[in-house]
Amino acid sequence: MWPLKPLKIMKKAINLLFGGTFLVLISTMVSPSAAQASNPVQGIEIGNVAPELNLPDPNGKMIALSSLRGKIVLLDFWAAWCGPCRHENPHVVKAYNKYKDAKYSKAKGFTVYGVSLDKSKESWINAIKQDGLTWPYNVSDLKWWYSDAAKVYGVQGIPANWLIDEKGIIIGRNLRGPALEQALEKLVVN
Repeated sequence: MWPLKPLKIMKKAINLLFGGTFLVLISTMVSPSAAQASNPVQGIEIGNVAPELNLPDPNGKMIALSSLRGKIVLLDFWAAWCGPCRHENPHVVKAYNKYKDAKYSKAKGFTVYGVSLDKSKESWINAIKQDGLTWPYNVSDLKWWYSDAAKVYGVQGIPANWLIDEKGIIIGRNLRGPALEQALEKLVVN
């Protein structure tokens, strides 16, 4: 009788082990993807919900990045003193003028939320005028590299940008020159 008892115990243990493993396997296959699809995490990578920013425009009016939900948004970090940024600005202006009123399947247009890493308000405003940055969302806390926005997005160098969809999800990153127009063109409905 003795050899039969351990055999029964082993059968029960094997059934529990495989049954439990199967349940764990099934739950990990279903749960994470379903959770990610319905609740993307906040972060600065493609597929993440863009972290919130709330910065003043040149008149001191606070503008929240989330207030632009419903539109495709280019979150663009730049500065008046940054040569590469000033060289990139004409590309951003061209894309803005071309796509701001384009038809998108779910979005209500395209805009730019331009975050300046300037210290001087005068330099910032002059650069906005000189470069023709006509979008209504030019913002800055005038803290240079110590900008709260730069910290949130981990900005180490400029120009730097994130393309955000109408739901606030990051869909592109560091799109410069023709790459920005190409990305926007893919979103346009003809």
